[in-house]
Parts: sequence; C-alpha cells; structure tokens
Amino acid sequence: MDLPAGGNASLEADASFDAALRVRQATMADLAIVVELRLALLREHSQNPIYRRLRPDAPARASRLFAAQLRCASEVIFLAEHDGATVGILRCVASAGLPLLFPARHGYISSVYVVPAARRHGVLRALFADAIGWCRERGLREARLHNAVENETANSVWEALGFQVVEHLRVCHLR
Repeated sequence: MDLPAGGNASLEADASFDAALRVRQATMADLAIVVELRLALLREHSQNPIYRRLRPDAPARASRLFAAQLRCASEVIFLAEHDGATVGILRCVASAGLPLLFPARHGYISSVYVVPAARRHGVLRALFADAIGWCRERGLREARLHNAVENETANSVWEALGFQVVEHLRVCHLR
C-alpha cells in the first residue's frame, strides 16, 4: 500500500486510494485474516480495563468463535481490501431489541478495525456504508455499537457518522 509517510495523504492520493478500495463479505476462506484483524483490535486497546485481559489461548478461541460467526445467517463480517491487502474489518449483527421497547430489532456493529497505515482514507466509511445497506436490506432501521471510551478518534468518527452516546458501560471488579 503506497501511503505517504506519517499517514497524511493529499486529496489526490485519497481519491486514488478510494478508487482502489473494495468492500466484500468475508467467507470461511477468510478466517485467518478475520482472526488476525480482530486480535489486532484487541491488542490495540491493551490499556482498556476490559480488553487488556486477553487470554493466552485467544487465537484458538478466536478461530472457533469467528468461524461460527461467519456461518451465522443473522450476521455478516465485511472486509475492506486495497491493492490485494485486507485493510479493515467490520462485523454487523441483526440483534433483538429489549422486549418492552422499540425497535424490536436493530443492527449491532462491532469488531471494527482499520490497519493503521490505511486510516484516514475512507476505509471505515466504506465498511460502514455496506453495514448500513445490509441492515436496511433486513428491515433494520437503527444501528448501535460500543466503542472504547478512551479512543477520542473513534468517538469523533462515530459521531460524524451519526451516532450519539446514549448510555455508559461501567465495570466493577469484584474480589
């Protein structure tokens, strides 16, 4: 991937990057790259109180879990590719809502990761567009997600894509 040093690209470079970017649905043949990218996401957040507790056997567990997710009809994993390299991932699930509230179902976005060299080049926006299309095809009219609170860049990006904070997840470690 030919990105300028430091990840800052001109508008012309962004346009050529966008033209070469492709988003597709992952298949079982992509299991190894799905595992690699999703573990990279967890490792990137190694200071987070929840995500820092990665199990030693995480790769084996991830392989089994993500294989089941790839086979599941109510979810999809999208991969973004640029010049033959996978540069991003996003998982979307058709989830049941709370039984006393509307909507009855919503899209839940998770496991979003863009490789550092490809950030700020529209990869997340392209993945998100396909996820929203997938949700709409299933009659879902709301999308939800969780993201790490300390990630100011992610907070800004999700807000720019129309998400607003509606609750906080809190953790209390019991001894």
